[in-house]
Amino acid sequence: MSAAVAYQDSPAYSLTSIQHEARCLLERGKINRNQHIYVLCEYIPAREWVCVESELEKGEFLLRDRICDLLGCETWDND
Repeated sequence: MSAAVAYQDSPAYSLTSIQHEARCLLERGKINRNQHIYVLCEYIPAREWVCVESELEKGEFLLRDRICDLLGCETWDND
């Protein structure tokens, strides 16, 4: 498979998938709720970051917003 084909087959990022990725990174302790959304660029391939930024803009999120803003309400299982 060529690199061009692999790039075309890469997953599209929806706002839900970005939130899921952020939640997974949060649970693993890689990021925290108070960091800016921009921190996600360290964990998402550079060639896909443009798509992520576009989805965030559609959802009216700014890169300077906090991860907690992106995740919204969370439920806690261990309270």
